[in-house]
Amino acid sequence: MTKIVLIGAGSNKFAKDLITDILLFPELRDITFSLVDIDKERLDLTAAFAERIVEQQGFKTRIESTIDRKKALVGADYVVTTIRAGGWKPFLANREVGLKYGIEASADAVGTGGVFSALRQIPAILDICHDMEKLCPNAWLLNYSNPMAMICWAVNDYTNIKNVGLCPNPYSHASKLADYAGVPIKDVTYWAAGVNHFSWYLDFRWKDKDIYPLLREKFNDPNNYMKPSEMGSGIGKDLMEVEMLHRFGYFTSAGQHLSMFLPYFRRKPILIEKYNLDNFDLVWPPAPKRISDDAEEMREQLSSGYKFPLVKQYRWSKHATDVIHSLETGMLRRIDGNVKNNGLITNLLEGCCVEVPCFVDKCGVHPCYVGDLPEQCATLIRSNIGEQELAVRGIVEKDKTKILQSLLVDPLTSSVLTIDEIVDMVNEMFQVDKPFLKGFK
Repeated sequence: MTKIVLIGAGSNKFAKDLITDILLFPELRDITFSLVDIDKERLDLTAAFAERIVEQQGFKTRIESTIDRKKALVGADYVVTTIRAGGWKPFLANREVGLKYGIEASADAVGTGGVFSALRQIPAILDICHDMEKLCPNAWLLNYSNPMAMICWAVNDYTNIKNVGLCPNPYSHASKLADYAGVPIKDVTYWAAGVNHFSWYLDFRWKDKDIYPLLREKFNDPNNYMKPSEMGSGIGKDLMEVEMLHRFGYFTSAGQHLSMFLPYFRRKPILIEKYNLDNFDLVWPPAPKRISDDAEEMREQLSSGYKFPLVKQYRWSKHATDVIHSLETGMLRRIDGNVKNNGLITNLLEGCCVEVPCFVDKCGVHPCYVGDLPEQCATLIRSNIGEQELAVRGIVEKDKTKILQSLLVDPLTSSVLTIDEIVDMVNEMFQVDKPFLKGFK
């Protein structure tokens, strides 16, 4: 019986969506779900949902839940990680330190938020992988945790576990571009490559017709992109993409993440206003409450006898379910995966973590050769790759100096602060993360 272990099952909404999407495939219903989290209350809530939907649908799916990770990993075929090591408290505290110095932080990629999230995440995920090496050495690790590129880089270099990092950005932003072009996404094909949260659409086609010329025409007219955002408020959520297209010739899959990778967009308040960037005060501080609200909604549904629908759920969970279904059944699919750069993108650092098209079948995940990125695109990515490598080595080697150096070379941080200011800021962040620094030099 196929066994899927979800580590971070206390993330109730993601767990609910992943379980539901797996059960949509008849071929995957006779499986074992093993749910793991260190927060037993939240874990029990997810387990109650899983047991309820299986009972309601009359499936034979087996549900296990435990706070004992090693027990869950025995005999696993797939391990899905969605953890946030340390929880929200250290991230939000470090964000306040960054804001004091004029630097906004996001935990999703690079910069202060990405590096210090990696400081907490990488050791936790390497511990999971080392358990996998002993208890389920042939299992696949499907990682959703951020910062994706640094985590996958560490897993590739310091473990023997088969793994792929999964992110919805390339597909979701392709859907947005298809909408701008006025064509259905189901008829669109694209070829995107780069690093997680900063890959480039090198080719974009509708029914085998290159529609980049149409998109360039559309993005020359402000009436096409100065429109209500996806959330229904504000205008011009794609102003950074307009700028990148005009200056560098291609769209990216980054969305608002782009402002963390480059020095152009978030360096001054006037730029944040010009490019209509998200106010992260509305994103990060309220996040714990949103998560709590999701949990409360699930409790109410369970207590009321609500019939949980077996319908496709949120876009994030789709990628893991597609990978698992293809590995189990042999159905050929193409995904956007985060993998080791073994000659895949030839003008980016060998061995770094890149996001490239991958085919998946019963034999595994097969990354595609991309070759050279356009030089202007590769150049913008390289400084971020250097930052990622310094951070990964510093975290694994427990070397504070390398972690500091990773932020000294960060494009956004170094465009705002002096060396002395960066040193002071990083030292304050080390104080916030002191519980995670055992053994550091």
